[in-house]
Amino acid sequence: MGRRPHPRNAAGQKSSYPRLYGRHAVFAALDNPERVHRKLFVTHDVAAELVIPKGLAVQYGDASDLGRLVPNDAPHQGIVLEVEPLDNPWIGDIFAQGEGNRRPLLVLDQVTDPHNVGAVLRSAAAFDALAIVTQDRHAPAESGALARAASGALETVPWCRVVNLARALGEIGEAGFWRIGLDGSGPVTLETALSDTRPALVLGAEGEGMRVNTREHCDVLARLPIAAAMESLNVSNAAAIALYAAARRS
Repeated sequence: MGRRPHPRNAAGQKSSYPRLYGRHAVFAALDNPERVHRKLFVTHDVAAELVIPKGLAVQYGDASDLGRLVPNDAPHQGIVLEVEPLDNPWIGDIFAQGEGNRRPLLVLDQVTDPHNVGAVLRSAAAFDALAIVTQDRHAPAESGALARAASGALETVPWCRVVNLARALGEIGEAGFWRIGLDGSGPVTLETALSDTRPALVLGAEGEGMRVNTREHCDVLARLPIAAAMESLNVSNAAAIALYAAARRS
């Protein structure tokens, strides 16, 4: 399993490393032995609360200094951590972790908003999902905004990026998962579709939903029983509800 390639900009040159900010995101990254830390930027007040890993480069500053390291008005809370992206786990290792249990797998089809993916990671951690799976080229990179929305879950929930999502869904089915595509026009409710399965919950982007090829690689399409007055839910809200439904089965 190799390290995830360093992000590059449109010109093919290396872009800056991800900078995580905010207490939950940074504290979780500092506690993650799999995370490579490059440099910590911190106020003296916040540093007094930390056990700083040995050998980590530290630069002290005030709130305005740190504000220049992150997007405008980003709530850095006095701490910013420059990191390397996490390794990309092999999907076969994820299958092995799920053997003998019904922990759900989450598959996101071209969900590109970092806040949504971060929120999905947070729900995945809350409801003990195995991992999330996305296509490599149509998912957000690790970033401070995504990590903050995930509230620490970026460091604990495996995130598997694949080249071809349809092929990955084929492998997911072969591994014994029941692939449930969340779709408002699904013929059955999610509760019925879940039954006693080992579920892989497949969700598409807001507006467009799942692509045709993704839908064709699902075993069943299922709907959430929401009121007719509301056409659909935000993808992160739908993921949270689906994960709760999977977790509440006896």
